[in-house]
Amino acid sequence: MNPHDPIALKREVAAVRIPSGEPVTLPAGLEVGITQSLGGTYTIVSDRGMMRIEARDADALGLEVSVTLPAGGPSSEQPLDGKQTEEKIWELLKTIYDPEIPVNIVDLGLVYDLALEPKDDGTRKALVKMTLTAPGCGMGPVLQNDAKTKIQALPGISEAEVVLVWDPPWHQGMISEVGRMKLGMV
Repeated sequence: MNPHDPIALKREVAAVRIPSGEPVTLPAGLEVGITQSLGGTYTIVSDRGMMRIEARDADALGLEVSVTLPAGGPSSEQPLDGKQTEEKIWELLKTIYDPEIPVNIVDLGLVYDLALEPKDDGTRKALVKMTLTAPGCGMGPVLQNDAKTKIQALPGISEAEVVLVWDPPWHQGMISEVGRMKLGMV
């Protein structure tokens, strides 16, 4: 199947309107096209606009659900040391994509800071500061939740806080070399 060919939704499905972040329910039979399928989500377009569908709902697009999603909450696996945990968090953040741009949030330069804070019970709290390409983007809470859910599923992480910040303001110069190459900016 060509990803740009129209697909009739196989069942009713929850989606998020881009860029407002408004939750919507799309009816079975609605014709959509997939414009992006990165990081476990699908960006689709229809006569109702651009929307994002989660990987767990891939069957509505006639696709196989092949992504194992984190259950959320602290993992019972053996915790990683601080450096391993930080590296793993950066890896996870690179699996979160702006639904309109085929580059992950790290390579877009949206993640400003990552800190790990030890807790009394031996676990860690992850603190992430990130921004958006535009202050009015309604997808901010969606991307924040993506990051929080993925981070909290790591062994040894009992809490994740992902905060949107606006200082410094994001600009295209913050895009990594990898991101610039993906966008044809080099």
